[in-house]
Amino acid sequence: MRGSLAGPRVLLRRLRELMAERIGAQERLDKIVALIAANVVAEVCSMYILRADGVLELFATEGLNPTAVHNTSLSLGEGLVGQIAAEAEPLNLSDAQQHAAFAYRPETGEEAFQSFLGVPILRAGRTLGVLVVQNRARRIYLEDEVEALQTTAMVLAEMIAAGELAAISRAGVELDMSRPMHFIGAGLAEGIGLGHVVLHEPRVVVTKLIAVDTDEELDRLDQAIANLRLTVDDMLERRDMDKTGEHRDVLEAYRMFAYDRGWARRIREAVDSGLTAEAAVERVQSDTRARLVRQTDPVIRERLNDFDDIANRLLRELMGAPHIADLDLPKDAIIVARNMGAAELLDYNRDCIRGLLLEEGGPTSHVTIVARALGISAVGQIAGVVSLAEAGDAIIVDGDSGQVHLRPPSDVEHAYIDKVRFRARRQEQYRLLCDKPAVSADGVKTRLLLNAGLLVDLPHLAEAGADGVGLFRTELQFMVASSFPRMGEQEALYRKVIDAAGARQVTFRSLDIGGDKVLPYIRTVTEENPAMGWRAIRLGLDRPGLLRTQVRALLHAAGGRRLDLMFPMVTEVGEFDRARLLVERELAHLERHGHKRPADIRLGAMIEVPALLFELEALLERVDFISVGSNDLMQFMMASDRGNTRLSGRFDALSPSFLRALRAIVRAANSARKPVTICGEMAGKPLEAMALLGIGYRNLSMAPAAIGPVKSMVRAVSVERLEAYLANLLDAHGANVDIRRALADFADAEDIPY
Repeated sequence: MRGSLAGPRVLLRRLRELMAERIGAQERLDKIVALIAANVVAEVCSMYILRADGVLELFATEGLNPTAVHNTSLSLGEGLVGQIAAEAEPLNLSDAQQHAAFAYRPETGEEAFQSFLGVPILRAGRTLGVLVVQNRARRIYLEDEVEALQTTAMVLAEMIAAGELAAISRAGVELDMSRPMHFIGAGLAEGIGLGHVVLHEPRVVVTKLIAVDTDEELDRLDQAIANLRLTVDDMLERRDMDKTGEHRDVLEAYRMFAYDRGWARRIREAVDSGLTAEAAVERVQSDTRARLVRQTDPVIRERLNDFDDIANRLLRELMGAPHIADLDLPKDAIIVARNMGAAELLDYNRDCIRGLLLEEGGPTSHVTIVARALGISAVGQIAGVVSLAEAGDAIIVDGDSGQVHLRPPSDVEHAYIDKVRFRARRQEQYRLLCDKPAVSADGVKTRLLLNAGLLVDLPHLAEAGADGVGLFRTELQFMVASSFPRMGEQEALYRKVIDAAGARQVTFRSLDIGGDKVLPYIRTVTEENPAMGWRAIRLGLDRPGLLRTQVRALLHAAGGRRLDLMFPMVTEVGEFDRARLLVERELAHLERHGHKRPADIRLGAMIEVPALLFELEALLERVDFISVGSNDLMQFMMASDRGNTRLSGRFDALSPSFLRALRAIVRAANSARKPVTICGEMAGKPLEAMALLGIGYRNLSMAPAAIGPVKSMVRAVSVERLEAYLANLLDAHGANVDIRRALADFADAEDIPY
């Protein structure tokens, strides 16, 4: 074998024949270790497999005491084998027993052997076991011998992943591939999803591992790399962000990897050792991931995701695999992805999706908004879950608590089944409230409205018993489109929305794009703080053609009917004046060309920027209504980026300062006799909604699923007693009051569900 690549190829060819034999798993392993030992001229070859309890168990050996099989074990990090598994790096020693990590196991009889070569058995960067060869004589194994053993270990990894070894594990002990895993991330959309993993970017399963013709495999590899480079270059040239969902800096990282000569060279070397082009890519990807995943530098770890993505693209190029998940889903699909665009989620059969799990993703990301609209439970910010999950794994996604259970134990699964049944019974109780009014115990009427943005939201109006749509996010149509929607397309959507609402009110919000809502077909600039940057009404006034087209489409769609339109992120009264003037010009254009105008037009502003609180009187003289965007107003008041996970739970929406600001707004609106609605997450949470009632709000807009719980709270509360109780808390300026706890105590005492 030394100095020649013929050895690994012969070994792989014989392994292929061995894998095809119809024999039991233990017999196959015994033959594999004997074959490896003979091929690398080793006196010992042993295979250790990682169990779910973190123990490496000896599964097969040639040369050690056979009675040690399934009786010898080492913990992760223990001994040479444990160190290899923990660090995912080969270990090549001429005198193993002198190494500080050596752990003697007398039952194996290995004290006679001096030289030692061990390599991790890796799959997608995960360590599944360790493969070891040993000799009596002291020697350092050559580079091609290490290469041969690593290549063989990759073949064994697929055997382990296929589940063939589970039957020969010690009774009651599972392998690591089936180990239950528990994660805590960020709850993005409420609900509980029980089902099975569907990888959004399906891991390309390499079934053909061993090459028949190495030269042909090298040609295939060269062609695939060339095609990959052309694709990445084209994406950068055209800035085709819509289909990829990646920003330009990510694409630049892709190009860096695609043109990395070292990466291509390592893949070619793996092909030279006898692997197919696909298996070589997977082998290099797995080795690189195993090294990078242990780095603490966040920049290096970020590059790991880029590297995984480009390697997966190359695999799909080689195998002709589709870029997106097959739309033929199981009926209980949980979509697992690093990240994805809103349009990609809509591509799936919605009837089959029970949950969404993202490595990234935040509460205000586009895909999160769509998941909420579709009623799909979602959890984000679970690092590394794509590599740890296998297609078809059982999984539970708890969007309420942010918890995820991958391959859950039966007791956890049964507990969640009971929880889902309880939620179903509670939802049934909420459905019974559908036709009942949201009137408090002392007769105060509250209007409960929906936040919507897609046609799929509109059936919820009747199902939930909502009084109308308090916020229709018009930007969602733009976010899921591959190019700017023409006026006719916009008009058709708005007309369908008004038709579907019937007699119920619909309040449209003009385009709220910019910031984190980047449209691929609109040129923007990179900003240090996009949430406070060129977005919403600022962008619309600077690009009047864009806003004018939308306003014209809305006016046409509402011909003969009422149109409620509000402008987001107004910072000063002059911005609203300019927006109103634009609407008036479009109305004049409508009449000039003989089109039917809306029967009634009401224009409003969203209060999201704290500066507007000091122009409320002037604003209320001009608007027909106002709407409070509690999410943005909260983050700007608290100087706390709501997408920052370190700050997401730091400041409470029920803090005295924020509630006092909200109270000032509703009092000013009531004095001016102008309607005021509050939308955002706090309106849809029963305890927060109760606080809003207590400071004077009577129009709350929320997600469809929140209507039932909030209505149940409204019907149980005495608003008069609540107002008096909350006023005492908010007026106690010198006291450090925990309003959330105080409101919960009030609700408990009054038997109010929250």
